[in-house]
Amino acid sequence: MSAEPAIELPVPDEPVPFNLDLSDDQRDIRDWVHGFAADVVRPAASEWDEKEETPWPIIGEAAKIGLYGFEALAQFYADPSGLTLPIVNEELFWGDAGIGMAIMGSSLAAAGIFSSGTPEQMGEWIPQCFGTPDDPKVGAFCVSEPDAGSDVSSLRTRAVYDEAKDEWVLNGQKAWATNGGIASVHVVVASVDRELGSRGQAAFVIPPGTKGLEMGTKVKKHGLRASHTADIFLDDCRVPGSCLLGGKEKLDERMARAREGRSGKRQAAMQTFEASRPTVGAQAIGIARAAYEYALEYAKERSQFGRPIIHNQAIAFALADMKLEIDAARLLVWRASWMGRTGKPFTNAEGSMSKLKAGEVAVWATERAIQILGGNGYTREFPVERWHRDAKIYTIFEGTSEIQRLVISRAISGVQIP
Repeated sequence: MSAEPAIELPVPDEPVPFNLDLSDDQRDIRDWVHGFAADVVRPAASEWDEKEETPWPIIGEAAKIGLYGFEALAQFYADPSGLTLPIVNEELFWGDAGIGMAIMGSSLAAAGIFSSGTPEQMGEWIPQCFGTPDDPKVGAFCVSEPDAGSDVSSLRTRAVYDEAKDEWVLNGQKAWATNGGIASVHVVVASVDRELGSRGQAAFVIPPGTKGLEMGTKVKKHGLRASHTADIFLDDCRVPGSCLLGGKEKLDERMARAREGRSGKRQAAMQTFEASRPTVGAQAIGIARAAYEYALEYAKERSQFGRPIIHNQAIAFALADMKLEIDAARLLVWRASWMGRTGKPFTNAEGSMSKLKAGEVAVWATERAIQILGGNGYTREFPVERWHRDAKIYTIFEGTSEIQRLVISRAISGVQIP
């Protein structure tokens, strides 16, 4: 029986709409950030991990070359494909996650202002999250509390409006705040009407030098040690009425709709997290890729029983799986980033999918890297143990893996799964 002749498909004359090739600008930015990560960040990674201090000199270097600042963030976000920001994060965190978070942590505060603020508030406060190349600053986004982590609807920090003075008075405690207490600008999510749960919350800017905001204990962490994390305390912290992001009129309208049982926009914290999840996923991919590339080169050079260990299927197959999972996670991140930038709704929780997959791949890949290096991988003489420590937080912060699965399951089923 003769075989059917192969069908020859015509080659299109014009580029097809679907295209995974990066543009010249995207490649140039990727290579530029990679160079900074390789030449400046990675050589200093172990030192700042051991110090557990904010790497101000490296933040300053990033600011001087234009990598740190609101102009850089605006340029990365302006890419209509949505891919430049995750590309930048992947390359920077390939260098080191702790230093990468010290550089990129302010962008979460900027995202909080961008997602809820008016154009005037964005213009005033986002630049202050970064300072200037000669005097760099950092910003902090403060949501979590000692008794409200994954359940942001149960926040206890309270904001009360003093109509006579047109001021908001904030009281409460925030936990796990990146740059908390050392930031120039703090963005704080607080409850205005606790009976409304998350729909009674709003985001406030705490300007530099505001009385009533104090830093609590700095957290000594398992990973991301070069990134500052601390509690902050708000004790009758007064801010002008103009520091309510979005303005009081919109807040009153939103809470009125909530009291009447009508639908409204998502609350302030979740708006920020939805926008940032693919970028956080890109950070995790950077860590995973660093571990994979290091393990691959090690396997080619390390000899046992008279040959490089890459010749053993157990090692070769593990590396193949690492490459497979990292590439798959990156595609999910790129899809979610493109959807978010182009206004496509996350009908199946694609943002949560990207962060979930990338975070779990980072933990899994860095553990595989340790196994490939054997005893060497367990020592601080080699970087894979640090990458493993850094990776773990990506299954915890900005929504645990369990919370991401809950979000996805609710989205795909339409059922409010408890």
